[in-house]
Amino acid sequence: MTQDRNQAVDVVRAVALIGIAVVNLPFMAQPMETMLVAPAAAMDRVALYLVELVFQAKFFLLFSFVFGWGMEIQIQAAQRAGASFARRFSRRLAMLALFGALHAVLVFSGDILLLYAMLGLITWAVRGATSRRLLLIAGGMIPVAALSLMVLAVLFAEIPLPPAHPNLGGSYTETVLTRWRDWPQTFFFLLLFQGHLAFAAFLAGIVAARNGLFESGNALAKNLRRKVLPLLVLGLTINALYVASGAFGEASPVLASLGFCSLALGGPILATAYLGLILSLSDRVRFPLFFLLAGRNSLSCYVTQGLLAGLLFGGYGLGLFGTLGNLTLLALSFAVTILAMLPVVAFASRFGHGPLELLLRKVTYG
Repeated sequence: MTQDRNQAVDVVRAVALIGIAVVNLPFMAQPMETMLVAPAAAMDRVALYLVELVFQAKFFLLFSFVFGWGMEIQIQAAQRAGASFARRFSRRLAMLALFGALHAVLVFSGDILLLYAMLGLITWAVRGATSRRLLLIAGGMIPVAALSLMVLAVLFAEIPLPPAHPNLGGSYTETVLTRWRDWPQTFFFLLLFQGHLAFAAFLAGIVAARNGLFESGNALAKNLRRKVLPLLVLGLTINALYVASGAFGEASPVLASLGFCSLALGGPILATAYLGLILSLSDRVRFPLFFLLAGRNSLSCYVTQGLLAGLLFGGYGLGLFGTLGNLTLLALSFAVTILAMLPVVAFASRFGHGPLELLLRKVTYG
C-alpha cells in the first residue's frame, strides 16, 4: 500500500474512534431510564440533539466501510502470497467474535465486534459477486434498515420505561452482572439499529478497495470530494428529521416514526460526506504520527475507551455514573478518546502494533 493510502485509511479509523466515543459514552455513563427521556437542562438537550444530528449512526459506518475495504485487501494479499484466504479470514472472524463476547460482558454491552464477526460471515459468502451486484445489495439494505428502525420505533412506544437499577455504577462484579443481563436485548437492538447498514458499508468498502479508493490520484476519490457539499446539505437535512422525531415525537407519533426511520438514509449520506472530507484533508494535511498510529490500531483504542469509561463511571473507579449531563459527556468523550489512544500508541510504537492487533495477527496468520 502507498503512504498516501495508508494515511487516508488510518485517518478514517481515527476519526471514527472519536465519533464512536461521542455516541457510546452516554450509554456507559447514564442509566437507561434517563436516556429514554429528554434531559431537563437546555444545554444538555442541545448537546443531545447535536450528537444525534452529527454523530449518531454515522461513524460506525466509517468503521464498517474500512472493515469491508480491509477484507478485500486481505483477499488480494492472500492471492499474492498463495495463501488460503478462507483459513486466514475464518480465524480472524473467530477472534473478533471472542473479543466481542468478552468486551460485551467485561467492558461494554453495546459492543459491535461480535456483530462485525457475524456480518463478516455473510459478507464472506457474497464476496465473489461483481461490484455492481454488491452495490445493489448494499442499496437494498437501506429500505430494510428503515423497516428495522420502524420496528424499533414501535417497540420503544410499547415497552414501558425500565425500572431503576444500580446498572453500571456499582462494583466491577455488579457491572459485569448488569452487562450480562442486558447483553441479549442490547445485541438485538444493535442488530436492528446497525446491522443492515453496517453490512451495506462492508459491501461498499469491498467495492472501494477493488477500485483503489485510497490510492493517490484515484478518480473515484476525486469524484467523492467534489460531492461533499451537496452530500453534507442533504445528509444534515435528513438527519434533522431524525432529531425532530425525538424532540417533538409526542405531538405526532406517526411523523416521529417516519423521522426515526429517516436515519436509514440520512446516516449513510452524512457518513459518505465525512469520508469525502477525510479524503480531502488527507490530500492536504500530513497528520501527526500519533493520530495515524491510533487509527492503525483502532481495535485496541476502541476497547480501551470502554475500560477508561468503566474507571470513570463505575463504583470501582471515580463513581461518576448518573452524575453527568449530556453536555459534559460530549466534552468528556473527546478527552476519553485521546486518553485511550495514549497507551495504545505507546505500545504500538514499541512493538509495532497494539496489543489486540498483535494477538489478532498472530491468530490470523499463524
